[in-house]
Amino acid sequence: MTAVGSGSILLFPGCSGRTTKSHLRFFTEKEASLIDAITEQIIPTDEWPGAKDAGVINYIDKQLLGPYLRHQVKYRSGLAAVQASCNQLYGNKFESLSWDDQTEFLKKMEAGKLADLEIGDKPNSPENKIWKEISDKTFFGLIRDHSMQGFYGSPRHGGNKNYVSYKMIGLDYPFIIGQNRYKG
Repeated sequence: MTAVGSGSILLFPGCSGRTTKSHLRFFTEKEASLIDAITEQIIPTDEWPGAKDAGVINYIDKQLLGPYLRHQVKYRSGLAAVQASCNQLYGNKFESLSWDDQTEFLKKMEAGKLADLEIGDKPNSPENKIWKEISDKTFFGLIRDHSMQGFYGSPRHGGNKNYVSYKMIGLDYPFIIGQNRYKG
């Protein structure tokens, strides 16, 4: 019986209770590390769990293979542009930057101040622009919105692990339509 129980962890990694990135279906390991770092900046851990602990990456990953299929190219090009921009501005990848540098970078991204960054040897050439397929401002809005949805939405959609946001805002249970669980 023990051998079967131990084997189930290998077959069903989610059963072990550990969160691993190996179960992601859309994001690569490198993209997953970047998404974790960006979403943790958007919803940081304080006295409550942040985006990483709430499994926001699981939500985004799951939705990109379902209802958000149309955003796949935006995520691939946006994540590549984030790393290229960080390399140009800081000489390092986003995840390796200090907390303050990450914050400053995301502020620039949100304000649309990275649009003019270029790579290559032809200045002012459209093909040298880092942010070509999606603008920095648009990508920030997309990942911010999806982070919020993953953190505050129902766990059945892939995020809000262990109902962390519901507990944070003081909800005893996720309200279910048709059930009388509301306190009056």
